[in-house]
Formats: sequence, structure tokens, C-alpha cells
Amino acid sequence: MARNIEIKARIDSVERVALIAAKLADSGPVEIAQDDTFFRCENSADRLKLRTFAPDRAELIFYRRANSSGPKESFYLISPTTTPDTLRESLTLAWGQAGRVRKQRRLFIVGRTRVHLDRVEGLGEFLELEVVLKEGEPAEVGTAEAHALMAQLGIASDQLVQGAYVDLLQAA
Repeated sequence: MARNIEIKARIDSVERVALIAAKLADSGPVEIAQDDTFFRCENSADRLKLRTFAPDRAELIFYRRANSSGPKESFYLISPTTTPDTLRESLTLAWGQAGRVRKQRRLFIVGRTRVHLDRVEGLGEFLELEVVLKEGEPAEVGTAEAHALMAQLGIASDQLVQGAYVDLLQAA
């Protein structure tokens, strides 16, 4: 399975952080509308979501990560699909939905890190970092990169949040 190091943080302004990210980025910004449907999983560290971009373009994403607030290792598998509505219905019937998250994402690439600036319906504005790890690479290397990029973007440790957006929406 592919791996990355992730952090999620509340931010005061996508626009403010985007100005900094643009100066650091190798590419971006790319604007992406995402509609994520989460399905029930037995293990609380596991997530299964269908991320829809368009009526004929989506990805089924399984991932496993700790529900902690600091940088954390995530294992994931991505399966593209051209029939998101049928797949959503099948998975809902089999497993049941756990929630839905709609967001507007602004994506920058800084080195090997995906910088997501998200406006999440019902929650507000967030930053997510995903440092993509090489096969066999120690998680600590990615964690150090995440911390360094947080500092460059002006993100303090007290801004970090745990869990997925779907968890935050359910707790709101």
C-alpha cells in the first residue's frame, strides 16, 4: 500500500495561506470540487470513501491512519471509477453510509508534499499536508518534512485537529 504523512489544521483564511503556499509551490494552484461519501468500517482507524469529482469520474479510497492530531502515517489504496452513483448505491446497501463531506479544495505541490487548502461545508477552512513517502522510507523523515512545511506556512501545533472531516461534522 502507498503511504504518506498527514496533518490537518484549522486555518483562519485559505486566501492568506494560499499566498504563502504559492511562493513555495512547484505547481498549483488547482481548484477541485470534491464530494466525499464515507462508508461504515469496523475498525475505527479504517476509512472507505467515494470521492466524486464529476458524474463520470470518482475514486474509491481506502485508508488507515491513527485518529491523532499531529503528523501521522497513513496507508491508502485508490481505485478510479467512472460510475460513482452506482458504486455509491452498492456500497451504501452493503455497508451503510457514515457521512458525507463536500468541499472546495485548492491544491499546491511543494516538493513531494500535497498542500490542500480546503473550504469544507459546515466546518470552515483547513489546511492538509500529505508528504508522500517512498517505499521503505521511515515515517520520521516525512514527519520532519511536515513540521518544516508547517513552520513555513505559519501553522502552529495548537491549530492541528484529529480525525477526518466526517468526524468533525458528526461532532459539530
